[in-house]
Amino acid sequence: MASDRDPTWRLKGFARVMRHNATDAERILWSELRNRKLNGYKFRRQVPIEGFVVDFYCMETKLAIGLDGSQHGDAEEYDTWRTRILSTLGIHVVRVNNNDVLKNLRAVLRTVLEESRQNPHPTLSRRTGRGTSDAYST
Repeated sequence: MASDRDPTWRLKGFARVMRHNATDAERILWSELRNRKLNGYKFRRQVPIEGFVVDFYCMETKLAIGLDGSQHGDAEEYDTWRTRILSTLGIHVVRVNNNDVLKNLRAVLRTVLEESRQNPHPTLSRRTGRGTSDAYST
């Protein structure tokens, strides 16, 4: 049985379902982050980390992006708790509102790029020459 071998199998299954049921904002942001489009940074989506599923995650900068929809307003305390736990792992969490992705994508991408540049992972070197390096600079 899968649970005997891997205690995180349910979380991985949940993440897989979430990838297939993305919101409009998640699809739009993913289209800009996938395939190293943002300055060559590799992002993954719906990533299980320490019992949580983060919407987007860049391992080389240890940056997690969480999208907040209208139904997310009640979860502020939970988000604070989760952010605190992830930060103990050296993961920086950026929260983005779905409406910002839908209405001001360039500003969101600029913020993600700035946060990525401020959080370089000390043991991983980023590949160069891929992606659009300054497409979202101010």
